[in-house]
Amino acid sequence: MKKQAPTVLDVRDLVIAYPRPGKPPFVAVRGIAFDVRENEFFGIVGESGCGKSTLAKALCGLLPVTSGTAAFAPMPRGAVQMIFQDAVGSLNPRKTIGDALAEVLSVHRLCPAAERAGRIATLLDEVGLPADVAQAYPRELSGGQCQRISIARALAMNPRVLIADEPVSALDVSVQARVLNLLADLRAKRNLTILLISHDLAVVRTVCDRLIVMHAGEIVERGPARDVFAAPKHPYTRALLAAVPDVGDVRRE
Repeated sequence: MKKQAPTVLDVRDLVIAYPRPGKPPFVAVRGIAFDVRENEFFGIVGESGCGKSTLAKALCGLLPVTSGTAAFAPMPRGAVQMIFQDAVGSLNPRKTIGDALAEVLSVHRLCPAAERAGRIATLLDEVGLPADVAQAYPRELSGGQCQRISIARALAMNPRVLIADEPVSALDVSVQARVLNLLADLRAKRNLTILLISHDLAVVRTVCDRLIVMHAGEIVERGPARDVFAAPKHPYTRALLAAVPDVGDVRRE
């Protein structure tokens, strides 16, 4: 029997609420619980407003938790990194790609100044981009290229966990497949754990090992991805699955 991988993230009874002046707080995440294992590709799926992006931001420390816990296994600082949906908007339009990556390396003292150009070239190669992209500005690149830059910037921190919040929803379907394949390759190469947040069940169909489906701040379905797609139990999951086209040929690791 295959040994189960150690737990990287353990979420228990998590509640996230937004205060509203003169009104009761709006509860975006309602007492959910799940765990994520080392080197797992884990999907968090649901429509806009279901609480999945609120959950992602809380996991990264960008939003406070109202109650409950979301505990990562002990790991170095910076080992949890986030990739955002708006890749172009997440890049400084006044900085070249090389300057943006160099800033990460410099601020976090990840390598000596003399080695930064080589490190940047290596990061670009790792995400499938040529070294001369370092001289380009974000406006000169496609959405797919900018998302690859965002991934490279996260990789610069030598992460153990990537939280990818709708990383392909703004991209064409063919580009979606290539970015998902890149994430799958990086997972295998770097032994990454990846949490993929998406409104589209088709996007997670062939890359995720397990997933949870969220609706109105709660988990309505969970399980191995193959089982959920083969026989979705909840009406909301069935509706999501019926409403979206297939993303294309994405490899399964």
